[in-house]
Parts: sequence; C-alpha cells; structure tokens
Amino acid sequence: MIDRYTRDEIGALWTDAARFESWRRVEVAACEELDGPTEADLEAIRGATATAEQVAEREKVLDHDVAAFVDVLSASAGQPAGRWIHYGLTSSDVLDTALAVQLRDVGTIVLAGAEQLTQALATLARAHVDTLCVGRTHGVHAEPTTFGVKIAGFAAEAARNRDRLRHAFDQAAVGALSGAVGTYSATDPDFEARVLARLDLKAETISTQVVARDRLAELLQAIALAGAGLERLATEIRHLQRTEVREVQEPFRSGAQKGSSAMPHKRNPITSERITGLARVLRGNAQAATENVALWHERDISHSGAERIIVPDSTILLDYMQHLAIRLVEGLVVDPERMLANLEMTCGALFSQRVLLALVASGMSRDDAYRIVQEDAQRAWDEQTQLRGLLEARGLEIDLDEVFDSSAYTAHAAAIVARLDVVVG
Repeated sequence: MIDRYTRDEIGALWTDAARFESWRRVEVAACEELDGPTEADLEAIRGATATAEQVAEREKVLDHDVAAFVDVLSASAGQPAGRWIHYGLTSSDVLDTALAVQLRDVGTIVLAGAEQLTQALATLARAHVDTLCVGRTHGVHAEPTTFGVKIAGFAAEAARNRDRLRHAFDQAAVGALSGAVGTYSATDPDFEARVLARLDLKAETISTQVVARDRLAELLQAIALAGAGLERLATEIRHLQRTEVREVQEPFRSGAQKGSSAMPHKRNPITSERITGLARVLRGNAQAATENVALWHERDISHSGAERIIVPDSTILLDYMQHLAIRLVEGLVVDPERMLANLEMTCGALFSQRVLLALVASGMSRDDAYRIVQEDAQRAWDEQTQLRGLLEARGLEIDLDEVFDSSAYTAHAAAIVARLDVVVG
C-alpha cells in the first residue's frame, strides 16, 4: 500500500523485514522442537539473520523466495547448525504459519481501531439523543427523528463489524507444519503442535500442504463489510454536509486547511469521500480472496501473488479508514438549529402520519383520511402554507395540539440509544 494510506504502526508489520522476521521465528521454533540440534546448534540458529537485501540477491539465482531465505539463514547460522534449518518442512509450512503470526499482530491493531470507532459513535449518539432532525427516505423528508437515534444505528453496525473482525482474525491466525501434501511424512502432528505452541498459534484442522484459503476469504470479507459500514457513515455525512442541507460538517482547520485550490469558500467533505473510494478497493480485494479459495489438488501457488497484495493492503486500508472515521466522528460539527430549520421546510407536512392516525381514530375510514391528509400535506409543501392551518380550515374533530406535538418523535429515543449499552459494551 502507498505511504499516503499507511499508518506507521501497521505498516511496520508488513515490511519485507517484518515478513522475513516472521519466517525466521517459524524456522527457529521448528528447530527448537527437533531432536537433532545440540544446544550450541540452537544458539547459532537463534542468532542467525537474513536481511531482505540478502534474500533478494539469493532469489535472483534460485527464483524461489523461501529457498533463498533458507540458504541465507542457514549460511548465517553456519555449519553444522545451519543444516537443521527447514528440516522436514515445506515452503507453505513457513509461509502460512508466518502469515498467521503477522495476522495476529495486525489484528490487534485493527481491532483496537474498530473498538475506538464504535465507542466514538456511541458517545456521539448519546450526546444527541434528543436532538431533533429530519429523517429521510429515498433522500426525501419523511418524519422527524433524532440525530442520536440516527448515529446509534451506525454505532451498532460498527460494533457488529468489530465483532466480525475479531472472529475473522481469530479463525485466520492458524498455522500448519504438516509437510509435503499435509501428511506429516517427515515430522508428526505432535511436532506441529509443539512448534505452534511456541508461536502461540492454533493449528489448521486439516491442511493440504497449505492452510485452507477460505480462512483468508472470510477475513477479507469481514474487512470489506467493515469498509462498507464506514462508507455508509461517510455517505450520510456527505449528504448532510451539502450546502442545501448543512446539518453537519466535517472538521475543518480554519486558517490552515484549504478546501479548493480555486475557490476559497469551499469546505468539502474530503475525508468522507476518501473513505467512500477506499471502501471500493476493499470489496475488490475480498473478491480476489474468494477466487483464491479453489486451488489445484493439495496445493498450487495461484493464490500467492494476489495474497501478497490484498492481505497487507486490505488490513492497512481498513486501519487507515477507521482512523479517518474516528477523527471525523470526534470532530464532527453538528448544527441543531439548522436541523430544526430543515424540519420547517415542508410546513408541517412531516406530521402527516399523525394526522392520518388521528382521523382514523376519530372514526373516519383510512382511505378517506388518507386522501384528505395527502391533499393538504402536498399543498402545504407546494404552496409553503402551514399544514395545521389547512386542517383547521376543514374543521376536523381531532386534537391538533396533540397531533403536532414533536415529543412523539423523541419519546423513545433514549430507550433506543440505550440499547448501545448492550451491543457496544
């Protein structure tokens, strides 16, 4: 992933140096569980190194990165110790188990961001539990809601994504040291269990020389879903920041930030737009991960090239997007007065359902009541005439004070938002 979208902490886990260090850890752990190496051999093996530059140079000769790594690490350990490195292992044993080590560490970072985002959204929802605003369907004014209820939905979704990610990272962080075609012909299952215990990993249930790729597909699907949730939040903010709406605004550094190179007045929702665009990349990567599930027989490497891109990139991007969203939510500028002004745009037409129900309760048929309310509500909207006045002119036998009481829309807001106490934690 390009530096622009890479945060330092997670980026450091996906460097070539980090990858080879995870390979080294697997090789050392395997040697420590062999019967052959002496204590002197193990000390030499533990001290052996293989830099990215050394491996790249050796790979030019061998055209095989794991074989190149093994040669360099063995040479660094010296003889006779070096002969034990990669003993009884095949490349996938190292690659897949080392990837599990990396994913476990990466998951810690991603999950911390997911938790922080969930809490930030819950805090915003609780702060605006009674802030009345327009609810919209099809992009059109529907009925009043509260901004707290609106944001609570995003908080609950963020909590689900956090939980999905936790499960997905957990099931993907498994190793395998079952050797060629997964039969343990050069080692045994107990050896695998001991090595994985040293690495604090669980074992693949049944490996076919490789860890099954549905595990990575599940992880990238969970990442894509989390990205879709971030995109939904970003889309909402983009709509609410439109000049014609202007109910919220992204944080903007006055006096420093520039919204447009040509138009100084602009304050654009660039963070939300960035999240929206990057979510598309995550969905594409998830598709590639799904394509990687079907390999030939016990193993091929058709998955390998794609995984070297999509796994690091997806985790790096989600981490970046989550922190963009955290900054967005924590710094969001909310305008309750503008929300109230927008509620008045339709001159009371938003109360149409309450008028309809009051007429039905008074004894009128639903269809007759609907026709009356539809005519007056649309007239109020079109002619900018208060719906209440039009209804008063009809002399209807309903309590208009009760009908036009906006507290009906906030009566259950606190109870709805309180559900976050259970799902957010």
